[in-house]
Amino acid sequence: MQIEYAKVSALGDRQDNQDRAAVVVSENAALMLVFDGMGGHSDGARAAETGLKIVQDRFMAAKQPIFDPQGFLYAALAAAHDEVVHAGSDVAVDFRPRATCAICLVQEGGAYWAHIGDSRIYQVRDGAVLRRSRDHSHVEVLIQEGAISEEEAQDHPMRNFVECCIGGDAPVPDMSITNRIRLEHGDVLLACSDGLWSGMSDNDMAQIAAPGEQSIVDNLKALSIKALEVNAPYSDNTTGTALRWLGN
Repeated sequence: MQIEYAKVSALGDRQDNQDRAAVVVSENAALMLVFDGMGGHSDGARAAETGLKIVQDRFMAAKQPIFDPQGFLYAALAAAHDEVVHAGSDVAVDFRPRATCAICLVQEGGAYWAHIGDSRIYQVRDGAVLRRSRDHSHVEVLIQEGAISEEEAQDHPMRNFVECCIGGDAPVPDMSITNRIRLEHGDVLLACSDGLWSGMSDNDMAQIAAPGEQSIVDNLKALSIKALEVNAPYSDNTTGTALRWLGN
């Protein structure tokens, strides 16, 4: 499996960084993880760290390539949710730790996405966003219904309200898990927190695969700097993992 990959996480205009991210690579598979601790809740960083550790540990313990990718993603996120709920069990429900997340499993020339909340995954090909995940948010529903545009969503008063997350209430939250997404040589996958995509257009996000000599590390760093500048002086924690597919 031939890939390039990178990770970035910047504090932004916040007092602490509640995002957590990792790229875990084996001979036959790779897993991109981003967890965004929800700052309005107690100990969002703990939720993000707990969730990432559970999913990462399950991936490292699994035989790869993973036989049932979608089942693995569902079970791993459900386990992460249960652990975060348990961590906040002695706290009133409104103040329990919570996080959104985006996970991408890459193996055998394909990718499987899973996300909860407004952490996103993008696929970029030939300098343009080919597809992206759809947020679990009221604003995303308005976009899908044609009530508002992507541009109008950036300034919508409810743009930061998500409809589901890990942690909080005990029932397993809604999660979106894709079928296999075929990868072509040069495709770039980007998993990120809302601090990276907020205020940015699809054309901006496509710069993760900017042509030329730049590495995926340099492109991800440049993208995060742009997001920080666009959202200053109110930028959020800005976190992403990127992977360029170069073939088996």
